[in-house]
Amino acid sequence: MSRPVVGMGAGMALAFAAHFGGFGAFLLVAALGAVGAFVGHRLDGGGVPDALRDMFERNRR
Repeated sequence: MSRPVVGMGAGMALAFAAHFGGFGAFLLVAALGAVGAFVGHRLDGGGVPDALRDMFERNRR
C-alpha cells in the first residue's frame, strides 16, 4: 500500500474518532496509531528508535 493511501486511512480513522467519540477518542486513536507505527517499524526490521527518527528527518530534506 502506498503512503498516501495509508495516510488517508489514518486521517479518516482519526476523523471518525473525533466525530463520534470526541477529543479524548481522537487522542487515544492517535496515540495507539503511533504505537502501532513504532511496533510495525520494529517488526519490519527497523533498529533502534534513532533509525525511525533518521527516517523522518531524511524525508524532510
